[in-house]
Amino acid sequence: MDWDKDELDYTVNAWEQLYDVVDNSYFFEKDSELIFQALKNRVRFLSFGEFLKRYLYKAAQLQEHFEDVPLETYQQIIKDSFADNATPKSFGETTAKLSALSKNWLTQRTVNRKVVFLLGFGLAMSVDDVNEFLQKALREQGINPKDPFEVICWYCYKNHYTFPKYESLWTTYLQTPANEVDMKLLFSDRTIRYREGMGTIENDAILISFLSGLKTKDNKSSFSVTARESFLELYDQSRDLVAKLLNEPDASEDGKSPGMKQYRREDITPADLEHVISAAIPINKQGNLAPGKASSLNDSFDGKRFSRQRLTDILSGAMDVNRFDLITLCFFVYSQRLDDFANNKSRYIAFVDEMNCILRNCDMGELYVAHPYECFVLMCILSEDPLGTYADVWELSYLNQQEKQPDMRG
Repeated sequence: MDWDKDELDYTVNAWEQLYDVVDNSYFFEKDSELIFQALKNRVRFLSFGEFLKRYLYKAAQLQEHFEDVPLETYQQIIKDSFADNATPKSFGETTAKLSALSKNWLTQRTVNRKVVFLLGFGLAMSVDDVNEFLQKALREQGINPKDPFEVICWYCYKNHYTFPKYESLWTTYLQTPANEVDMKLLFSDRTIRYREGMGTIENDAILISFLSGLKTKDNKSSFSVTARESFLELYDQSRDLVAKLLNEPDASEDGKSPGMKQYRREDITPADLEHVISAAIPINKQGNLAPGKASSLNDSFDGKRFSRQRLTDILSGAMDVNRFDLITLCFFVYSQRLDDFANNKSRYIAFVDEMNCILRNCDMGELYVAHPYECFVLMCILSEDPLGTYADVWELSYLNQQEKQPDMRG
């Protein structure tokens, strides 16, 4: 699918909004106020339903203005396409009608990951289309090469197979013993990543052999070892930087005087990292961050907020690493490396290059400026004091919304 026209609708618009802010003559004087106003009034969160509508609008080559297309038209497109492609209304049993399900898909802020894979069959999507939905509409990883279900779906999309073929392959996979074929023999003696191994699948037999190898992992489709490794590397870099901050001569908060102790990486806890990165977010009597819903940017940021609880859950393995965890930590690292770059622009370019490399390696696509939080981070990186600006915008978002915001019309 060619996304050029859709990109003009929201991605290019998002870039224009970013440039409007950072090119403003007042940016270096009032960066946090300008960024906050843009996020509050102009940069809009794109829901899954809106993303799906735009896909259907272009795929169906509708002629009427996008805003004038009734919901029923999109529902009918889905219904007709599912019938044409022999796709049921669900992977499992359900009493809901397709009309009701499609209405939910078209109006929801987000959906279950499996919905995207069902739509992949029902709308005859390509592999690229499905990955676009996973990475941009859901803000998640692309097709998981460790998950047998997703690998079978990928194989079907790649070869333009319909849902009945998926069902047949899934049944065969369930009946295949674990590790029936020696994967080292199958792929010679090279060590190949799962993603690369998936790319060598050329027929049903090789597919089932590949999937039988996944069964040796207790059928646990851990999403991304790569994402976790990237997270831990950024986490350690961040702890080093926090230790350095605490050891500076003027560091005296909470009794952590450098004269009393010299901090090392091992001394830095998730709470210490939260205290530095989320310093401007109010705390309650228990010392916890104020509820995210109290921020006027909570909806725009899709509830993404850095906290010690989230860090603790990731470190313990209770929660998966997502793109926002990686982006926030990488942003913090770059916010503390101001002297490493000749100017703000070179820092921005280096951050974008490294962040995109990390995200691509984790099957998460690249930075997506149409998401308000990612746009926010990019604007902060271009400011004179990235972490200070980041904190100030969070602080503004928690202020009483009845207060008059600064007039930036200049």
